[in-house]
Amino acid sequence: MYRTNTCGELRITNLNQEVTLAGWVQKARKFGGMIFVDLRDRYGITQLVFNQEIDAALCEQAAKLGREWVVQVTGKIAERSNKNPNIPTGDIEIIASKLTVLNPSETPPFTIEDESDGGDDLRMKYRYLDLRRTPVRANLELRHRMAFATRSYLNENRFLEVETPVLIGSTPEGARDFVVPSRMNPGEFYALPQSPQTLKQLLMVSGFDRYFQIVKCFRDEDLRADRQPEFTQIDCEMSFVEQEDILNIFEGLTKYLFKTIKNIDLPDFPRLPYADAMKLYGSDKPDTRFGMQFVEIKDLTTGKGFGVFDGAEYVGAIRVEGCASYTRKQIDELTEFVKRPQIGAKGLVYVRYDADGSLKSSVDKFYSPEDLQKWVEKTEAKPGDLILILCGVTEKTQKQLGELRLEMGARLGLRDKNQYNCLWVVDFPLLEYDEELNRYFAKHHPFTGPKPEDIPLLETNPGAVRANAYDIVINGVEVGGGSIRIHNSELQKKMFSVLGFSDEQAQAQFGFLMNAFKYGAPPHGGIAFGLDRFVSIFAGLDSIRDCIAFPKNNSGRDVMLDAPSVIAQEQLDELYLKIELPEK
Repeated sequence: MYRTNTCGELRITNLNQEVTLAGWVQKARKFGGMIFVDLRDRYGITQLVFNQEIDAALCEQAAKLGREWVVQVTGKIAERSNKNPNIPTGDIEIIASKLTVLNPSETPPFTIEDESDGGDDLRMKYRYLDLRRTPVRANLELRHRMAFATRSYLNENRFLEVETPVLIGSTPEGARDFVVPSRMNPGEFYALPQSPQTLKQLLMVSGFDRYFQIVKCFRDEDLRADRQPEFTQIDCEMSFVEQEDILNIFEGLTKYLFKTIKNIDLPDFPRLPYADAMKLYGSDKPDTRFGMQFVEIKDLTTGKGFGVFDGAEYVGAIRVEGCASYTRKQIDELTEFVKRPQIGAKGLVYVRYDADGSLKSSVDKFYSPEDLQKWVEKTEAKPGDLILILCGVTEKTQKQLGELRLEMGARLGLRDKNQYNCLWVVDFPLLEYDEELNRYFAKHHPFTGPKPEDIPLLETNPGAVRANAYDIVINGVEVGGGSIRIHNSELQKKMFSVLGFSDEQAQAQFGFLMNAFKYGAPPHGGIAFGLDRFVSIFAGLDSIRDCIAFPKNNSGRDVMLDAPSVIAQEQLDELYLKIELPEK
């Protein structure tokens, strides 16, 4: 037996017991004739003591130990004279009587400690070492508990876990597919699933009623902090349901996870229509931990000779409490922030409402104090507040103002990671129009059902049709989303027509689903949560990478496995593939 106990479980109640531990050497310290070694495993750290006076040969053996050596130690539990309140085992230590080196280690390229000296690239290359660090391991343990609790909740609510294929056909909508050449079918390709969408709908046609799967999905798209080329979904579908049924079940799941994992009781989630989310926050995933809602002041800005406002479709303001004292340098920083290419505003207008009641703005040349007072009244500003204003095309400017709002929330410390504001965003547009391609695209996917009352608009005004869709948002992060699906063959055919598919194209791509609908498809709908994002919120992370065991970097590379990589010409020949690289 390699060990009788783990390095995290022994306490003062175990005094005088003889135990055997095994693990990695965290660090070793020599004081006089004694050597102290911190031994670490997945469960914690226990201090070992080697005493020159008790066993000189054993102490000499311990003196050779280096960081990350794998050892086995037998000894008796004693009470520590210098206790460590920062670890659960800090009241005890092991007086060693036997030491076995199971495996020596080279000096690791970075320190295996909570605060490592390794940069992101180095830790990604040696991810198997990074996973030994307590914060990273804790994130994966949290992920396990969340997945386990999810299965428990869904099982209690009569969901069946069903695995769906990983090698499927390519879909034309949404993100780019990762494709896999078929050796047995030359010139043809599988795709890795962006989600099990059509397959879970087929399970509803099959009568499974309630399905879920914690499933890997793949999208070949540009990466960012909350995206990876492969990610994990809590994927769910239900039959004989309306939107309210799904919202209740999965609001219940979210509350259950918060209570089970974090012991937090959440209030009921507000329902916010997409149109209101854009009007008030400039985002379809608003962070409601703080206010700063938009106020439209276009009606108060025209006709005063300021062409920028006069020619704008939209003029919107946010009131920033207590920031009238912002210096010119701080205002300039905000102006540069909104002018960054990824935001794209042309400038920023401000009004200071000083504590003495005086008003100072960047457009005093055009607007009198009486004009500015009307802005103050409409934004409900108080003395000491700062009003920030952007203008332009409505939707674009609202998004820009939304980014400015989030920046101010961050600067003022209003985005507390330990506060959780959850809501549902509902009534999304069903379609979005691409001016360049002169056609509509599905905002979610082609199987999203329209609101029943909006179905007639598919003929007359497709852009006005609202989707029977919903997203769950936590602290400004879209954690999950779904919809009530189209289950009627004729309506699905109409949807494909609006999206520009010919009958032949629709049949070629989705004939299997449309044919299945002819055999009694029930009304159904579902949702998918991003497990990686969900865990990162619970862990308070800014990136999902540290809650994934072996993530890719921002270029989509696995620097540990050196993937993707070139494959041998023999493999290419078997797959009938010829690679022509672009000239550098």
